Amino acid sequence: MNILRLAAAILLCLAFARAQNAKPEASLTSNPVYEKNCAKCHGKTAEGRFMAGPALLSGKATTMSADDLRNIITNGKHHMPKFGEKLSSAEIDGLVDQIQASSKQK
Repeated sequence: MNILRLAAAILLCLAFARAQNAKPEASLTSNPVYEKNCAKCHGKTAEGRFMAGPALLSGKATTMSADDLRNIITNGKHHMPKFGEKLSSAEIDGLVDQIQASSKQK
């Protein structure tokens, strides 16, 4: 009986951990920071827009390191503006985590 309880507890913990890991992926495009600051160029679905921002769920964004993504969001690149003074480091880190979680699910 104790073995069954232990197994059930382990399965419950694994399910909870998986749900926590899936949360950022599911919420990138519903994140208010993304909606307000990113969707205009990268699209409401983060799949990119023609002649605007590239896709964040595929392409180059999927191969970038967290540091590279953080640097681009903070300092801008090419036509992308700097968001380092507009967003907090926690907001930027959240976007980076969500982008990476989204790309790993694909």
